[in-house]
Amino acid sequence: MKDFLAISDYTTDEVKDLLNLAIKLKKQYFKKGNKAIFRGKVLGMVFQKPSLRTRVSFDMAMRHCGGDALYLSPNEIGLGQRESIADVARVLSGYVQGLMARTFDHAHVVELAKWADIPVINGLSDYNHPCQGMADALTIIEKFGKKSKGLNITYLGDGNNVAVSLLHVSALLGWNFTLASPEGYDLDPKAIAIGENIAKKTKSKLTFLRDPHEAVKKAHVIYTDTWTSMGQEEESAKREKIFPPYQVNAGLVAEADPDAIVMHCLPAHRNQELTDDVADGPQSVIFQQAHNRLHAQKAILARLFDVA
Repeated sequence: MKDFLAISDYTTDEVKDLLNLAIKLKKQYFKKGNKAIFRGKVLGMVFQKPSLRTRVSFDMAMRHCGGDALYLSPNEIGLGQRESIADVARVLSGYVQGLMARTFDHAHVVELAKWADIPVINGLSDYNHPCQGMADALTIIEKFGKKSKGLNITYLGDGNNVAVSLLHVSALLGWNFTLASPEGYDLDPKAIAIGENIAKKTKSKLTFLRDPHEAVKKAHVIYTDTWTSMGQEEESAKREKIFPPYQVNAGLVAEADPDAIVMHCLPAHRNQELTDDVADGPQSVIFQQAHNRLHAQKAILARLFDVA
């Protein structure tokens, strides 16, 4: 592994390897703490967007394994504005041992990886969110076991970057993926084509619908995200009129498999896309999911640093 920009860059076996390592590192952490496998390593963290989970989980992943992390704010970097992305990549390659970038434009993280001599991790872009996708997969496996092939994963709402990574990891692991979204808020056609190509090999079934009630039938996982992501604030009023039928509430969850779990990548707009009673209810795994960002990312870092 040179970089980690998209889950679809990897094979089923490579994704399973990462997940197995994440499980191992998580057990090790809770048993007696992680070994200092990142000693002497510093991760540079480049942010164009603010973050809670991405910043803290990467920072603590490095610390737990004996390394360190350096936060670089938008004002300090100004990717492609104050300084070219190519120059930023080549300068930072001489200071730190890895880069994590949380950007608006996916092309920016791709450009960083092109010019950097060190591993680059996509911490989120407008196209996808691969680190979240790996944490999601880890959470699903913890709930349903490693022999989870054939699970039904349903995503409700905006076909955004989170949905792209969930689609791709589901297809790679042989899970059936269904997305229900309103017209005009569908997944990127390129992401769908990639998912369909993967699904041909793994026999995963991909379904795209409008009706959320049809989508949750027999669902083992119900996943949703905010109706309005960062950078879309001017669309909030419009989206709040379109998305209410896709709200994950107790009535909708009751239409799914009795043992279904409810997921959300957070931050949540409580009682918009997800009601309080569901978010805080017995079928919710949203905080386990958030905590698994830490462990999934330890595995990604370990493979990129080639230390495990």
